[in-house]
Amino acid sequence: MRLLSTFLIGVSSGSIYSLMALALVLVWRSTRVVNFAQAGQAIASTYLGYLVITHTNNYWLALPVAMVAGAVIGALADIALIRPLNRRIKSGPVLEIAPVIATLGLLGLIRSLVGMIWGGDLKQYRAPVSINGFTFGHTTIPFSRFNLLIVFTAIVVMVIFAFVFQRTGLGLALRAAAFQPEIARLAGVRVDLVRTIGWAIAGATGAIAGVLVTPSTSLSPNSLDLLLVLGFVSAVIGGLESLIGAVIGGLILGIGLALILEYVSTSLAFPAAFVVLILILIVKPAGLFGMKRGRDA
Repeated sequence: MRLLSTFLIGVSSGSIYSLMALALVLVWRSTRVVNFAQAGQAIASTYLGYLVITHTNNYWLALPVAMVAGAVIGALADIALIRPLNRRIKSGPVLEIAPVIATLGLLGLIRSLVGMIWGGDLKQYRAPVSINGFTFGHTTIPFSRFNLLIVFTAIVVMVIFAFVFQRTGLGLALRAAAFQPEIARLAGVRVDLVRTIGWAIAGATGAIAGVLVTPSTSLSPNSLDLLLVLGFVSAVIGGLESLIGAVIGGLILGIGLALILEYVSTSLAFPAAFVVLILILIVKPAGLFGMKRGRDA
């Protein structure tokens, strides 16, 4: 029963890591940028969701509001920051590193704005369902209805992504805009618009992760930094090119950290994430589901 409980908690945590990893992979696939501002976008969206909850006491209204806010912030980040950089820097190594540095700057800016508006005090996010573990006979496991909601929501998001990317013209356009933008333009794809849509979808996904994880912890301007780190580790483990890799990477990391927390030591969980990352990169540098060869240019 202890092992089962640990596994279920790992699946719940891994589902949230997977959502953040999906957001990072979406931006990488659409613009070839590692978006370290994703935590800032998610925290701003989560605070807006918190604002809705404090006024309406309705979590189910806060979730879509946060998603819309995340999509808008993501789109604005691309339009106001990434596009101008790409226009000014046409090629070379600077083109690869400048957007990454810009996203770090955007992360700091959003944190500062959030702190100025809401302050640095910890705030509580009320869960929509019970956070008490299920009870079987005389045994209570640390897996609650809210954990079940997290897993269910993550599955729904992943199924939607699979359908969009495999069965719709938007998914094809997103892939084409990322890998062959010039050919995509010749084929009539509005590459800039499609990339902005990718940023918007990633922003909404990060907002879902923020709103789901916050009731289990607390809300502050820096509260999603660890989620960003673990989401990034999950994405690299699975492969930055692969959506399914982001999902599997998040589950591997979540279950692995849960086992370490329960059976080894709480102090080793964070270093263990990077040990797993290093081992994966040594064995398979492109990640478990990454492509063997990167695209040219």
